[in-house]
Amino acid sequence: MTNSIWRDVRFWRIALQLVAVLLAAVVVVILWGNLQRNLRQLGISFGFDFLKQQASFDIGETLISYKPTDTYSHALWVGLINSLRVAIAGIFLTTIVGVSAGIARLSDNWLVRNITMVYVEVFRNTPLLLQLLFWYFAVFLSFPKTGNKISLWGFIGVSQNGLELPWFTLSPEFSALLLGLTFYTGAFIAEIVRGGIQSVPKGQWEAARSLGLKPGLAMRLVIFPQALRVIIPPLTSQYLNLTKNTSLAIAIGYPDIYFVASTTFNQTGKAVEVILLIMLTYLTLSLTISVVMNLFNRSVQIKER
Repeated sequence: MTNSIWRDVRFWRIALQLVAVLLAAVVVVILWGNLQRNLRQLGISFGFDFLKQQASFDIGETLISYKPTDTYSHALWVGLINSLRVAIAGIFLTTIVGVSAGIARLSDNWLVRNITMVYVEVFRNTPLLLQLLFWYFAVFLSFPKTGNKISLWGFIGVSQNGLELPWFTLSPEFSALLLGLTFYTGAFIAEIVRGGIQSVPKGQWEAARSLGLKPGLAMRLVIFPQALRVIIPPLTSQYLNLTKNTSLAIAIGYPDIYFVASTTFNQTGKAVEVILLIMLTYLTLSLTISVVMNLFNRSVQIKER
């Protein structure tokens, strides 16, 4: 019996996993003890009591009520909502841009195919931070003032105040961040979509044509659903990148969670606690996106009988 256990592959797999978990726990304990010791030497106490203190700083753009007399916890909540606002809108828009550009990259039209190729190569091969600064300083801040705003399609106004829609106005900071993230991430998604479509066997195109389906209908009903099985895994990575890249909002003054957190630890000196909160926030967002996309990925996989 003893010899059979030592020769059992499953036993060694479980044992190695337990050893890995134990080593990880030891490392965490050592790092935590080292952190506590360093904080004591600096005369800094570790704790999150500062979250109940008055923030005493203003946030330029909020979706919920906020005033400087509110607590740091409320300020961080406002920043989180601002980050979610950009991330959700960005995921929605970049999906439209990326899928459209990816399909256009395979178009029979020479002009459409090459215009999208230039878009993908330019936006994919320039730094995102540079693109955000371009959208903010070279585009939105160069627009005329509100009195001389540019009218688009009769109901959208464009000025230094941002995008003025019939129901609300998008600030130049939010607009620049959203457009920058959308077109940057969309360029990567376009290549993912193109690769996914090209992975579908040519026989599927021929079968669709033999049924009398037009190219657009064949793409929507036959080709694209099959390509999703290849597209979704790398698409999830791009959604995660977009969510984490919202932290670059600090470069153009948009008050996201990282912007508010930076002000918080500058005022309170609680750098470790604030950084832990930021890490936990982005980890939670990333895991949520991963779970949702994994469920979607399972739904499009071929079910074996």
